[in-house]
Amino acid sequence: MNDSDSTDFGFERVPRSEKTSRVAQVFDSVATKYDLMNDLMSAGLHRIWKQAARTMAAVRPGQQVLDLAGGTGDLAAALAADVGPAGRVVLADINAAMLAVGRDRLLDRGLTNNLSWVQADAEQLPFPDACFDLATIAFGLRNVTDKERALAAMQRVLKPGGRLLVLEFSRPTNPLVGRLYDQYSFQVLPRLGRLVTGDADSYRYLAESIRMHPDQERLCELMAAAGFNDCRYHNMTGGIVALHIGSKP
Repeated sequence: MNDSDSTDFGFERVPRSEKTSRVAQVFDSVATKYDLMNDLMSAGLHRIWKQAARTMAAVRPGQQVLDLAGGTGDLAAALAADVGPAGRVVLADINAAMLAVGRDRLLDRGLTNNLSWVQADAEQLPFPDACFDLATIAFGLRNVTDKERALAAMQRVLKPGGRLLVLEFSRPTNPLVGRLYDQYSFQVLPRLGRLVTGDADSYRYLAESIRMHPDQERLCELMAAAGFNDCRYHNMTGGIVALHIGSKP
C-alpha cells in the first residue's frame, strides 16, 4: 500500500477510504458514555480546556458560529449562550450517534432558539462560502482523514476576518510529564474504557491517535498552508492540550 493511499488509524496504517468508517465505529461504541468518560479520564479538566476555548473565542452577540466535531454539544451550548438570540451556532458532527446524543441533550435543556445541528464531514462542509464568524473544532481534528482538506474547508466557510479555534491533545513540553502521560494513556485509559463502556480498544485508539496527531508547530504550519494568518497556539496542562488560533485574511 502506497503512503498516498493509506493513513493512520492510531498506530495502524489503513486505506484512506477506511478511516472514516473505523473512526465511526469507535464513536458509535462510546457515544452514550462519552461525557462521563471525558470527566473520568481527564479528572474534569476537559471542562476547563473548553472554557478556555470559549474565553479565547470571545464571540459577540449576533455572530454566526460553526462547532465542528461538536459531539454531545457542551461547547456549542456555551457558545450559543454567548451569541445570544440574534446569533446562531451550528453543531456539526460526522457521527450520527454522537450527534443524536448531543441533539437530545440540547433539546432537553431547551436550547433550540439559536442552535441547530447537522451531520457533516469536516472535509466537505455543506455550507456557503464566508458564512461564519468563528469555527471551532475540539478534540476532533485528529480523527479527520485529510486534515489539510478539512482545514481548507473551514477556511472557506469563514468570513474575512473570521477565526478558527482548534482545541486538541498535543505534545507535553516536559519530558517527565510526557513519560507519565504515556503510562497513563496506554495502561490506565484502556482499562478505564473497558470498565465504563465495555470497550478498551476505542480508548487504546484514543491514546494512539493523539501520538499520531501533528505537534504544536506542525499544526500551525498546516493552518498557515490552508490560508490562515497569525497562526499561534497556547499550551494548557503542560502541552497535553493546545489551543490553536488562526484568522482568515
